[in-house]
Amino acid sequence: MLRIVLVLLAIWLVLGILGAVLRGLFWLTAIAAVLFVVTAAWGWFTGSRKS
Repeated sequence: MLRIVLVLLAIWLVLGILGAVLRGLFWLTAIAAVLFVVTAAWGWFTGSRKS
């Protein structure tokens, strides 16, 4: 489960950087930022419930 969360976080990070570098893709940065936060929160909540 942790591996999936880390892979998703890496994907969102790469998409966010790509959106920031390419001028016409600012929307990609915004979507990647939202998905990054949601994935991090989801991973944190599922990880804290198991403990």
